[in-house]
Amino acid sequence: MNHAAPTPLSGRQLHLTHGDYSAVVASVGASLRELRFGGRDLIRSYDADEIRPNYRGAILAPWPNRVVDGTYTFDGATHQLSLTEPERSHALHGLLAWEDWETDDQSGSSVRLRATVVPQEGYPFRLTLEVTYTLDDDGLTTTVTATNTGPDAAPYGVAPHPYLVAGDGLVDEWTLTIPADTVLEVTKDRLIPTALTGVSGHFDFLTPRRIYDTFLDHAFTDVQYDDDGAATVSVTGPDGHGAAVSFGSGCPWVQVHTGDLPKDPADSRRGLAVEPMTCPPDAFNSGTDLLVLQPGASHTTQWTIHAIQADS
Repeated sequence: MNHAAPTPLSGRQLHLTHGDYSAVVASVGASLRELRFGGRDLIRSYDADEIRPNYRGAILAPWPNRVVDGTYTFDGATHQLSLTEPERSHALHGLLAWEDWETDDQSGSSVRLRATVVPQEGYPFRLTLEVTYTLDDDGLTTTVTATNTGPDAAPYGVAPHPYLVAGDGLVDEWTLTIPADTVLEVTKDRLIPTALTGVSGHFDFLTPRRIYDTFLDHAFTDVQYDDDGAATVSVTGPDGHGAAVSFGSGCPWVQVHTGDLPKDPADSRRGLAVEPMTCPPDAFNSGTDLLVLQPGASHTTQWTIHAIQADS
């Protein structure tokens, strides 16, 4: 009797290629599991038959980052979300990171996935999300469209969670550029947002500089867009090769995290999380740049991950 091979722990594996680029999307979380250019990694990958570590490559919706204490008030009603970051007592990274997304359409260089946020305790709203990954000469572009398919207005935000890499070493050895003038400071223990301040000192990466031992797990805003309407956060290694994420004004925030893992020092600081966001951490409470989708309304945003070559 023939038995079908079991589905890998990270879900169905969706392979994309274009020119020197190749990518693998895992259906659990619609996660970008692997991205390479000319055989070198642009993001921290993980094995197909591995439970995705640290949200690597996942789509974060209907909110990115944290809802403090998992509680918020919207349209006069108070809601309590499950605390999915128990060590800090927050609701982390939305509701779809562990869903097995359906494959809606696929070609050699593109794939579209679909998932539904069902009304539930803490988030009594229904959204349908479509995520399209497309490889072309410019890199890997991700396009996310959310549609409110429920009867009530719904709060919404979205971001990706790739960890960029610029070689085999630690982030300490890499050079980082963040074209943003303002940083959202947070408490040391629980990363609760406190105040917006102009970038200075160890937060200032307007001019490319080496990361060294800087700790970052912060959201940046007042982003500087170029004449084409794009902003680019980049990281390069000592050899000049690296990776970057470019995004437009639809993502007025970007979270940057140096990948510190105090409980796993051997795996710590080996990738730089760069997360273009439609809203800041805890936007469900602050209301800052929070999207409100009316019934039947849709919202689309996108970003592109691409290689940096030493001679470019």
